[in-house]
Amino acid sequence: MGTFRQEGQKLFWRHYNETLLIEPWGRDSLRVRATVNAGLRDDLFSALLPQPESSAQIMIGDAGASVVNGQLTASISNEGFLRFVRTESGEELLSEEPQLRATRRSARAFKAVQSDLFHLEARFRAYEDEHIYGLGQHQHGLLDQKGCTLDLIQRNTEITIPFLVSSRGYGFLWHNPAIGHVDLSKNVTRWVAEATPQLDYWVTTGVAPADILEHYADASGHPSEFPAWASGFWQCKLRYRTQEELLSVAREYKERGLPLSVVIIDFFNWTVQGDWRFDPSAWPDPATMVRELEAMGVKVMVSVWPTVNPLSENYRTMEERGLLLRTERGMAAFLPFQDTQPQGPVDLRFYDPTNPEARQFLWEKVQANYYTHGIHTFWLDACEPEMDPLDPDNLRFSLGNGQAIGNVYPLVHTRGLYENMQAAGEKAVLNLARSAWAGSQHYGVAIWSGDISSTFEALQAQVRAGLNMAMSGIPWWTTDTGGFYGADVESPYFRELIVRWFQYSTFCPIMRLHGYRNLTGDAATMRDTGGPNEVWSFGEEAYQIIQELLFLRERLRPYIQEQMRHAEQKGTPLMRPLFFDFQTDPASFAIDDQYLFGPDLLVAPVLTANTTQRAVYLPNGTTWTDAWTGEQLAGGQNIIADAPLTRIPLYLRGSARLPIQG
Repeated sequence: MGTFRQEGQKLFWRHYNETLLIEPWGRDSLRVRATVNAGLRDDLFSALLPQPESSAQIMIGDAGASVVNGQLTASISNEGFLRFVRTESGEELLSEEPQLRATRRSARAFKAVQSDLFHLEARFRAYEDEHIYGLGQHQHGLLDQKGCTLDLIQRNTEITIPFLVSSRGYGFLWHNPAIGHVDLSKNVTRWVAEATPQLDYWVTTGVAPADILEHYADASGHPSEFPAWASGFWQCKLRYRTQEELLSVAREYKERGLPLSVVIIDFFNWTVQGDWRFDPSAWPDPATMVRELEAMGVKVMVSVWPTVNPLSENYRTMEERGLLLRTERGMAAFLPFQDTQPQGPVDLRFYDPTNPEARQFLWEKVQANYYTHGIHTFWLDACEPEMDPLDPDNLRFSLGNGQAIGNVYPLVHTRGLYENMQAAGEKAVLNLARSAWAGSQHYGVAIWSGDISSTFEALQAQVRAGLNMAMSGIPWWTTDTGGFYGADVESPYFRELIVRWFQYSTFCPIMRLHGYRNLTGDAATMRDTGGPNEVWSFGEEAYQIIQELLFLRERLRPYIQEQMRHAEQKGTPLMRPLFFDFQTDPASFAIDDQYLFGPDLLVAPVLTANTTQRAVYLPNGTTWTDAWTGEQLAGGQNIIADAPLTRIPLYLRGSARLPIQG
């Protein structure tokens, strides 16, 4: 039998060596921590922001205790069994898995690993009717995560954000940066951390998914301000080799009268990795280049990697000052990759963004060598960080062992740039990154889905991946339009794919073209420039369709900016699943290949080859208008929509009016 103790708004339970704490943490939300160490720690890395005082009620009785914070109540038995319910109705939202006397298996299990670190398991009841959304970005092609086992580790194309939204009306953040996994199976929900000093999770509830995401934004940080320039079209490829090549592309966009907001300078723009400065032989006058592009209304983004070549002018200084990631054993080499020198693979190191001094060092180089030329937005690639082999327990960060804190790398990396750019005077910071963690939305970062294939199957997976990112609190998200790997721009298959992908990207938070086309030249090393990847590169038929999509995106930009303000204020994502707005329509939970783009527009992308029609579900509770024909349709029905190559099915909600047609 455990003992209870109240300290202000905190309820403690203690039994043998375990100490558990429940406390209010934001509206209708509670935070739970537990450890078998000497005491709970408040100095661990946190994605949760301090919260204002609440009016929570704590009651301790003969059978146990409870904490009531608004609409969420947690009860804990004398034996330490935890259960979360709606305060008014008593309806169970989430419960630990009950301990059976015969099995002697605890819902919270700590097994010593090293020093004060433990292998931790937390087990919760599984609910047959539950649907689970969020948990970052995964390429399994599913929207509903129920039934999945997900690795909690950052990889290229796989992003760990351990926050979920349940159809039962709760949100749950596994507030732990350790490597691990989560099982969302039929018989149990089990969270596992491979090495951690304590259990830490946060639970919230709300009437609708929007309430849950708002509470999450309050707790982990609201999305930062979305700059107006970012809602336009972004042009990129692997890769523009020189200043003149980049300028020639931007000039042609303007000569053709095509909208262009951003042009991107990809990797190998540097002398060597870790110098964080332009190669002057290819980029002789970046300040003049930036001025010409700014005069066209075009922002310049440049690729900044977290990698350091041993040949870098900064390597020795960073090593001596402890600014690089280390290994617990063996050589400190993390990524065999290509660079500008030597000619051939080189073993790269990564800087350590968990060290504030390292973050400052990187910023000073970026500021001196890019920012001062007028480049005020950065592509933070390979920031999982990408390693080969990926062996987290062999990594030593400033904050601790990689097994215990490895998932925070992309968050602290992007936060370092964000905070320094704000200090330098940037009001609305936006950088592009390939990975994220809980709270990343607060630090001016847009995410793209990584190095995916140029196939219809990959396109299908991105729709579900993007919607789950939205349900993970990340409102700024995009893909490589057309995919990254494996395209032949002359093939009919790819030319159809690029049109369908552009139609989808027009209705993504960020519209960005990127890819490694044709794998020409030195394809194995990525030293070459790849095939053409401008909008006129895919044949005349595709070009005529794509240019109209660019103009459509321009017409929608005021609407997009308006929705981004809602994201900043409430955490409401621009792109979201149908059930987000139509949770009283059970059929909306089964739809995973359509979505809402803001409250007024339903998007039904074409996701298969050789398709000129597709099934569309129109949610109940409103009328819908075909954006192309003007036909008004009742909600709550399935229809077959015409979808020739020139058209993506779009439907306006109720009396909404958007400038779909020019």
